[in-house]
Amino acid sequence: MIKKLFTVLALVASSAAMAAGPTVPLDKAPIDLTDKESLQRGARIFQNYCLGCHQMEYQRYSRTFRDLGIPDDIGMETLGFTANKVGDHIKNAAPKADLANWFGAAPPDLSNVARVRGPDWLYTYMRSFYADPTRPFGVNNEVFPMVGMPHVLQELQGIPYKATETRLVDGVSTEVYVGIKTDGSGELSTEEYDSTVADLVNYLEYVGEPSKLESRSLGIKVLIFLGIFFIFAFLLKKEYWRDVH
Repeated sequence: MIKKLFTVLALVASSAAMAAGPTVPLDKAPIDLTDKESLQRGARIFQNYCLGCHQMEYQRYSRTFRDLGIPDDIGMETLGFTANKVGDHIKNAAPKADLANWFGAAPPDLSNVARVRGPDWLYTYMRSFYADPTRPFGVNNEVFPMVGMPHVLQELQGIPYKATETRLVDGVSTEVYVGIKTDGSGELSTEEYDSTVADLVNYLEYVGEPSKLESRSLGIKVLIFLGIFFIFAFLLKKEYWRDVH
């Protein structure tokens, strides 16, 4: 009985730890769904670097082009790599069985990843890869330890590594971890890479709920209407009750 009780408590503690989220502090993602240029850049990054393995089977090219202000013909030419027509969903042609064999598990669909993980998690995750020769793809990740995917943006960032500095701790010279650095071999500077990741996460946040901006706009209009209606309703009530008093 006591063993069973300890087992239950251990499971509860484990579940609580998982629910608490990642142990690595998350950086704030600079999300701005009104920035159409950022969303367009994010869509380009996704199509060029992510679509080979990940799909967005709940998002259509036509909806993306419309919301991001991209003419259909230009969108199909520059972004519609896997589409036969503009109304197609954003899918790839890679067999899921092969992907599962290569990566150990089929890469997830990313239509709702921002809603599941959160933009801050995604923003930090894409900036937390580091070289690890013990892993199959030569990289690991601070936010997602033992990650099973390669660092697809490494050519942009360069080779990342966990940097340390020698500091005095209690009078003793100690190697202290100071974060992820790169070797400078990437196409982008650190600031440019962070901006690129921000664009990608901004786009994933949009895809997670494409109607968010429309919903906010409609909500504001409804509140304005209710406010005006309340004024007229209040005045009408006073008029009806004038004779009663």
